[in-house]
Amino acid sequence: MEPADLSNLRGRSIRGSMRGSIRENSNSIWRNNGVEVFSRSGRDEDDEEALKWAALEKLPTFDRLRKGILFGSQGTSGTEIDVDDLGFQQRKNLLDRLVKVADEDNEKFLLKLKDRIDRVGIDFPSIEVRFEHLNIEADAYVGSRSLPTFTNFISNFIEDLLDKIHILPTKKRPFTILKDVNGIVKPCRLTLLLGPPGSGKTTLLLALAGRLDSDLRVTGKVTYNGHELNEFVPERTAAYISQHDLHIGEMTVRETLEFSARCQGVGSRYEMLAELSRREKAANIKPDVDIDMFMKAVSTDGQEAKVITDYVLKILGLDICADTMVGDQMIRGISGGQKKRVTTGEMIVGPSKALFMDEISTGLDSSTTYSIVNSLKQSVQILKGTALISLLQPAPETYNLFDDIILLSDGYIVYQGPRENVLEFFESMGFKCPDRKGVADFLQEVTSKKDQQQYWVRRDEPYRFITSKEFAEAYQSFYVGRKVSDEISNVFDKSKSHPAALTTEKYGIGKRELLKVCTEREFLLMQRNSFVYIFKFFQLLVIALMTMTIFFRTKMPRDDATDGGIYSGALFFTVIMLMFNGLSELPLTLYKLPVFYKQRDFLFYPSWAYAIPSWILKVPITFLEVGMWVFLTYYVIGFDPNVGRFFKQFLLLVVVNQMASGLFRFIAAVGRTMGVASTFGAFALLLQFALGGFILARPDVKDWWIWGYWISPLMYSVNGILVNEFNGKKWKHIAPNETEPLGTSVVSSRGFFPDAYWYWISIGALVGFTIIFNIAYSLALAYLNPFGKPQATISEESENNEDSESSSQITSTTEGGSVGENQNKKGMVLPFEPHSITFDEVVYSVDMPPEMKEQDTGDNRLVLLKGVSGAFRPGVLTALMGVSGAGKTTLMDVLAGRKTGGYIDGSIKISGYPKKQETFARISGYCEQNDIHSPYVTVYESLVYSAWLRLSHDIDEQKRLMFVEQVMDLVELTPLRSALVGLPGVNGLSTEQRKRLTIAVELVANPSIIFMDEPTSGLDARAAAIVMRAVRNTVDTGRTVVCTIHQPSIDIFEAFDEVK
Repeated sequence: MEPADLSNLRGRSIRGSMRGSIRENSNSIWRNNGVEVFSRSGRDEDDEEALKWAALEKLPTFDRLRKGILFGSQGTSGTEIDVDDLGFQQRKNLLDRLVKVADEDNEKFLLKLKDRIDRVGIDFPSIEVRFEHLNIEADAYVGSRSLPTFTNFISNFIEDLLDKIHILPTKKRPFTILKDVNGIVKPCRLTLLLGPPGSGKTTLLLALAGRLDSDLRVTGKVTYNGHELNEFVPERTAAYISQHDLHIGEMTVRETLEFSARCQGVGSRYEMLAELSRREKAANIKPDVDIDMFMKAVSTDGQEAKVITDYVLKILGLDICADTMVGDQMIRGISGGQKKRVTTGEMIVGPSKALFMDEISTGLDSSTTYSIVNSLKQSVQILKGTALISLLQPAPETYNLFDDIILLSDGYIVYQGPRENVLEFFESMGFKCPDRKGVADFLQEVTSKKDQQQYWVRRDEPYRFITSKEFAEAYQSFYVGRKVSDEISNVFDKSKSHPAALTTEKYGIGKRELLKVCTEREFLLMQRNSFVYIFKFFQLLVIALMTMTIFFRTKMPRDDATDGGIYSGALFFTVIMLMFNGLSELPLTLYKLPVFYKQRDFLFYPSWAYAIPSWILKVPITFLEVGMWVFLTYYVIGFDPNVGRFFKQFLLLVVVNQMASGLFRFIAAVGRTMGVASTFGAFALLLQFALGGFILARPDVKDWWIWGYWISPLMYSVNGILVNEFNGKKWKHIAPNETEPLGTSVVSSRGFFPDAYWYWISIGALVGFTIIFNIAYSLALAYLNPFGKPQATISEESENNEDSESSSQITSTTEGGSVGENQNKKGMVLPFEPHSITFDEVVYSVDMPPEMKEQDTGDNRLVLLKGVSGAFRPGVLTALMGVSGAGKTTLMDVLAGRKTGGYIDGSIKISGYPKKQETFARISGYCEQNDIHSPYVTVYESLVYSAWLRLSHDIDEQKRLMFVEQVMDLVELTPLRSALVGLPGVNGLSTEQRKRLTIAVELVANPSIIFMDEPTSGLDARAAAIVMRAVRNTVDTGRTVVCTIHQPSIDIFEAFDEVK
C-alpha cells in the first residue's frame, strides 16, 4: 500500500533526496497530467488558496513542514492547520478527498504519487526474490509414535538422546517438504501460489520470508536483489501474513492496526519531506494540497500511524468496524472475515516492500476477496511492490487479477510463469480444463490421483497417472520453464539494488519510542481488563474483613509465646494472602503470549519493551491493594501501634506482592500453557511453604535442603514482617522464666533472625528477587518459543502405500459420483427413521439493542427472520445461500433449537408433527463452522467417545464399534483412524480432515436430520470437493442434510439437489 511503500525509502544517506523527489513527482502529475483525479472545482486557480500557499512558503523550514492547507470533504474553503492538530474528523475528510471510494479512487491516488516521482527520475525501491535449489526436510515419526503419550515421550526422549551421542539412530523418518524448487518472484507482478493441502505452500512462503523453523534442514538459497538473508533483516524487509488470526481481543480494529504501524515504523519521512519541500520551492512547484497534507501528516510523530491506519482501514473495507473490538473466544467482536482482513492490515501498515500472504481469503466472500486483491495489485504494479499470495478457492475474476502463477504439488513446482500460459502447459501434457470449470480449481485437482483422470483429453492414448515429479520435469523442458531457468542463471547485479530496498535495522523505531508504545498498549489493556483488577480489590477487601474478625485481638495480652504465636499466624497469613494476590498475573500473562510470540518474531518490539510495562504499570495497583489491606487489618488485629512500623509493614507487603507477581509472570513465560504453568506455579508455592521457615523451622531443615531455605522468598518475607512486629515496644518485656525479650523469643522459636536489621535485609532480598524474576521473565520471553510447534507426521498407511499404489487403483470422481459408490450406504448396522422438516412463516426477533433504540426506530424488537417458509426432505441435499448477514445461520439455529434468547413465531414440524425440542435433539445433529475437538485424542477415539455419550444405552458395545467403523468409511476417515486430532494450524489434522471429523462426530449419534454451517469454508477446491463427497455420502444414506454455503465453485454448487 502507498503508506507502507513510502516508508521503505530508508537508506539514511539517500532519505532526504528520495523523499524530496517523491514529493516533486506527486506535484508534477497534479500540475502536468491534465487529468482531474478528484473533483476540485477549479481550486488550483483560486486566489485565496494561492495567497495561503504563498504565506506557507515564507515560513521557516520547520514550520513549513508542519503546516498545510486542509479542505473539507465537500470542497469547502481551505484552512491553514498544523498537522499536529489533525483530529479524527479532519483525517477522515482528508482521506475522503483522496480515496472517496476505495475500489475506484485508490488506483488514481497511487498513480498521482508514482507519476510525481517518475517526473524527477527517482525510482521506488523494488525487490526481486529468488530461490534456487531449495530443499527443506523435517524429521517425522510414523503413525502412533507421534502421539503425545507418556510412553512415547519417554522412548522418544531416550532415542533422541542416544542419537545425539551416536549410539542408536533415531526412528524418525526424513520427510521432504520442498524438493529442489527454483523460481523468481518479480516486482511489479502479482503472483498467485496454488497447491493442494500438504503441497508445501506455507513452507515456501515462510522460507521466502526468512521465517523458517530452525529445526528444519534447509539447503539451497533465497536471495533478495542478489543479497542472501543473512545480509539484511528479512523480518522487516518482507511481511509474512499468516493464515491464523492471532490478535488481542480487547483492542479495537483501529487500535490493533495503529499499534502495528507505530511498532513497525514508517521510515524517516521527515527528512524526505524536507528535501522534497526544498526542491519544490527551488523549482517553484506548487504541490497538490491534499497530497501535501497527507505526506506531512505521515511524516509527523503521533499522526503518521493514525493516517496510515485510516488509509488501510478504508482500503480493506474495515472502516465500518474500525472502533469495534476484535474479540476472541470470550469477547464478542468482529466477524471471521473481518478478523482475516485485520491480520492482513496489521502487516501492510508497515514498511515492507515484499508481501508473502498465506490464505488471506478464508471466510471472505468473493467480492471482498476481489476488492482486496485488486488493491494489492494496484500497489504492486504502480509502486513496484513484490507480492506472493496463497489463496484457497479464488473465483475466476480474482484469479484473472494475477500476473504469474506458481503451482506446487507434493513439494515440486509444477508450473511457474505467466497466468496466460498455464493452461497451454497442461494441454501439452494431455489435460484440458473444462469450459465451465474455474482454472484455479482445475489447477488444484489436475495433480491429484483421485481427480486427474477426468481431465484427460487424449482419447487415442490410454490414461496413466502423471505424478507431480513428472509434471515438474516436463515443465523444465516447456518454453516457459526454460525462460525462468535462464533468468535464474543470470546472477542479479547487486549494484542495481536500491539502497533503500533492504532493511538492515532490527527495529522500526528507537528504544524509547518502543517502550512508550508498549506502555500505552499495556495501560489500554489494563483499562479494558479493569474488571479483573476491581474484582481482585474487592476479593482482597472481603478477605481483609474476614481476617479482621478472625484475628480480632485489640486488647489481647502479650504475656507469653502463645500470644506471640497467634500474632505470628496473623502475620504469616497476611504474607500468604499478598503472595496469592499476585497469582492473577499467571493467566493474564498466558492469555497474551500467542500474540506476543507473533509480534516478537515479526520484530515489532524486543521482549524487554513488552516486559517492563507489564511490571511497572502494576506497581500503583499494588500500592492500592496493599494500602487497603494494611489500613483495615493493622490496628484491628492489634499490631504494634507505632506508625513507623505501620508504614514499614506496608512497604514490606508491597515488595512481597511485587515479588510474587514477578514470580508468576516468570512461571507463565516458562510454562507457556495453562496446564504446565499452573503445575509449575503450584509447585513453586508448595516449595516455598515447605522451605519458608514457618511450617518447618530452620533448625529442623536437613542439611541437603538448607540451600532451599536461603533462596526462599517466603523466608525473607516472613522474617521481615516478624522482625518489624516483634521488635515493637509492647514485645520488649521479658516473660517469666525467660532471659530475653518476649518478641525476640517468639521470632527465635521459629528459627528466624530477631535482629532489627533483618527487616532491611528482607527488604533488600525481596527487591532483589523482584528484579531477578522480572529479568528472568524478559529472558524467557526473548529465548523461549511456544509449545506445540507445527510438526510433521507420517501416517502408517502413507508409509506402507507410498510406493505400492498403481494407476489401476485410482478411482476417478465424476459429477454425481463418489469413491466407494459400490457399497450399500443404506445398509448400516444401526437403522434410523428418515424425517422431513417443514417450517411456515417463521419469524425470529430479539430485543432492540440500546444503541439502536437511541436512533428512535420506534420498534422494541429487531426482526432477524421475516416470515420464512420451506421444507427439507430425506435424501435431498439442500443449500442455504445468501449474502453475509442474510440470516442463513440464524435460520438453521432456529430450526435446530439452538437459539436460547429472542422470540420465535411460526410453525416448525417434523414429519408433520409439531417439533418438541427434547425429542428433536435426539434425532438431529449440528456441524458448526468452527471445528472444535479435543486435540490430544485420535480420530477413532473422538468418534468412539461421541458414540458412547450419544447413542442409546440399548445398543451393545459391538454394534457401537461397528457403527463407528461404518461412519469412518462413509466420510473417508479410515486411513486417519490413528491420527492425532491436534490443534488447528499447529499439528494433527488438516482443515479439510477436521471438517470431515466434525461431520463424523455428528453422524455417530445416528441422526435423521443434520445441519451443516459452512462445511467448505476455509478449504481449497480439492479439499472442498472431498468434504462435499462426504456430505453426499451422508445424504445417500437417506438422511436430511441442510448446508449453508459460501461462494461455491461450479462443482460444489452442482452437488446440491435444492437451493433455498
